[in-house]
Amino acid sequence: VIGSTVFLRSLFISLQRVILGVSLNMALIVLCAYPLSKSPRVFRGRTFLIWLFVFAMLFDGGLIPTFLVIRSLGLINKLGALILRNAVPIFSVILMMNFFRDIPPELEESALIDGASYWQVLWHIYLPLSLPAIATLTLFAAVGHWNAWFDGLIYMTDSNNYPMQTYLRTVVVELDLTRVGITPKDLLRLSDRAIRGAQIIVATVPILVVYPFLQRYFVAGIRLGAVKE
Repeated sequence: VIGSTVFLRSLFISLQRVILGVSLNMALIVLCAYPLSKSPRVFRGRTFLIWLFVFAMLFDGGLIPTFLVIRSLGLINKLGALILRNAVPIFSVILMMNFFRDIPPELEESALIDGASYWQVLWHIYLPLSLPAIATLTLFAAVGHWNAWFDGLIYMTDSNNYPMQTYLRTVVVELDLTRVGITPKDLLRLSDRAIRGAQIIVATVPILVVYPFLQRYFVAGIRLGAVKE
């Protein structure tokens, strides 16, 4: 299974997608949530932008318009098509915004009085205090990118550019074992179920490896917004 060139290529594409996609997601989530966490007195237009974000979350543009935009940008069969479509997860922005609002504003006021800029306040105060929320949303984003298969089927017309889950879909659903590199001689010794199971197990290992490093933050972050004091 691991020796299959197509399998390794799809694994590499998925790893690239997770690393780049999660990095872009978290950067945009923080940059959107920080100003939206301010009161309307500090940030005029905050309420309008929040409702605009909620409207965009509830009423998606649809598959065909999104495909036309991706095609007009020249991203068909490119990694950017898998990353940019969900670059700003609105629900995660709302969760992070609520977490930022729970941070005492006196910390920011004291830093601003001492001469710190808003960028310094965000980097040195808000981000360190928000590690549970960041770890939780990072894990959610990583699992979402890793498990996504439908967008690969839509935006990748060349099967050699399939991410891992789209590739597994062709193997498991369409029974296309030739994509695994299995020869007729090998099929006499191995069942198709064994081949599918082996690939699925290998595909789940990266997420299992990442989870222990985020576990200590995950328990605190999963309670995000659940308790009001």
